[in-house]
Amino acid sequence: MVRIIPPHEPNLKKRLIKSPKVYIRDSGILHSLLEIENFDNLMGHPVYGASWEGFVIENILSKLPKWNASFYRTSSGTEVDLILEKGKKKIAVECKASSAPQISKGFWNALEYLAIKEAWIISPVKEKYPIRKNVTVTPLEMFLSTYC
Repeated sequence: MVRIIPPHEPNLKKRLIKSPKVYIRDSGILHSLLEIENFDNLMGHPVYGASWEGFVIENILSKLPKWNASFYRTSSGTEVDLILEKGKKKIAVECKASSAPQISKGFWNALEYLAIKEAWIISPVKEKYPIRKNVTVTPLEMFLSTYC
């Protein structure tokens, strides 16, 4: 019913958030529990962003079970929603429920602190497009087709 994502704990002298993230694995159950009956109700609901994040993360982790998953967050707001690691490869994934995602300074700081060379912003967009070198905004399906 729930998925627990552990925090990423690099050897940095930062005040890290060390509590795991907990997601309801089935967004339909989440919406039912919150009495969200249709997409229009979801769009106006305060849980929309968190619901999108849980949906994206569940889809990614169910398709990439051999990758190690964690998240990174400091007390100052530096954050990455999902870090995927397999061997020496490390990928950052940020989930944005907007078709015109705004990326926070905390995300860019996290990429720098963690020395992540590849990052993806998963958003409800039609086509993928780069926003910086090795940082791409993409629909979920295109991300999954890259790694599955």
